[in-house]
Amino acid sequence: MFSILFTIWLLYAAILLSPGANTILITQLAASEHDRSARVAALGVAVGSTMWCICAVFGIHVIFVIFPAMRMTLQVAGGIYLLYLASRLWRTSSGTDSAKALRASKSSLAAFRMGLLTNMTNPKAALFFGSVFAASFPASPGKALQAAVIVMVMLTSAGYHLLLAYVFSRHSVRAGYARSRGAFNRVAAVGVSSLGLGLLVATFKEAKRQLLVSST
Repeated sequence: MFSILFTIWLLYAAILLSPGANTILITQLAASEHDRSARVAALGVAVGSTMWCICAVFGIHVIFVIFPAMRMTLQVAGGIYLLYLASRLWRTSSGTDSAKALRASKSSLAAFRMGLLTNMTNPKAALFFGSVFAASFPASPGKALQAAVIVMVMLTSAGYHLLLAYVFSRHSVRAGYARSRGAFNRVAAVGVSSLGLGLLVATFKEAKRQLLVSST
């Protein structure tokens, strides 16, 4: 059991360390002097990771294989949400939406919802938990292993993302962010929008291939 847990933890740690939409969201909030929002968003991301893990433990990858349209619908929703998030980052960088962004950042519920939705619509999370993560399980995992994996993912995700929020809220990091706030937000917006567009294009190509196969 412990060897399986350690293997799954290594795989999950590797995916956490690769920057994505979750990382961009939390670091941007923390560096822009919204400490509490960054921490709450980190907890939202952790809850999203836990939900993905529960789905994987109970066989969501099988559902995705049987109903590929469900997976593609999730991917489209994820792409659209990432584009929406990118637009908010861009508007904040240009100053046209700074007041609105500041009000939103003061709401714990809004920050939690943003973290949760960013993770739940994250294509990287869907791909990892629906394939690599699920494939790491034995054919018939015991209840103790299932519970241990869920707790491990929850604690690891919360710990890592709260650490990100702490590091990027330090004075030295904030000082650097303040000097290049607009450029930082624009780079973040471009990164998030490229993830969203890439996901939508990949989904469109996959749907086109499936239509061609079904018509032959």
